[in-house]
Amino acid sequence: MEFTHKRTTLITASLLLVLAISQGIYSALYSAEISFSRQVAWGLEALVFTLLVAFAGTAMVQAKNAQLGWSAIAFSAVLNIVQVSIGLTLFSTFGKVAGAVEGAQPLISGVVSLSFMIYYAAKLLLGLAALVFGLSFGKAIGGLTALAGVVAMFANAILIIFGRDGFMPSGVAGASGMIATLLLAICLISLNRKQD
Repeated sequence: MEFTHKRTTLITASLLLVLAISQGIYSALYSAEISFSRQVAWGLEALVFTLLVAFAGTAMVQAKNAQLGWSAIAFSAVLNIVQVSIGLTLFSTFGKVAGAVEGAQPLISGVVSLSFMIYYAAKLLLGLAALVFGLSFGKAIGGLTALAGVVAMFANAILIIFGRDGFMPSGVAGASGMIATLLLAICLISLNRKQD
């Protein structure tokens, strides 16, 4: 099977769709305080992000235009692999140390803050990709995707600059990034169909 630009675009869009849906489910379960395995949820996301790096990177070098959008998707996936890896490997380790050693609480706070900084940067890049592809697609879905991208870029930039304890709730940045990702996936699928 040959991985043409059309095929890598469709696979990239599908991976983005899986991520948007999984993050929506994760957020709903977390908000409802329903118990679930973070190892499995974050591990599956790490797997999807790893595949996304390869397919978005391939689409970037195959593309005749919108390389900025493809680059933003690929590098957001790289950042998300790092962010999820920190959550999977360091949250519990530093949490145990912070709980057992007096005065060590700032350790876990620092690790969590690092993870969120990377998370915001990745969401900002997905917002940029949504803006690029939304503008190139046009029509109502393109305009909505571009708008969602701008909102995600702005919200995540604010939290990068002022920190997650700044004047905007962290959930706003995450939700705007998730919506931008969902619309980006739909926009890429629509762009792919337009190429027929």
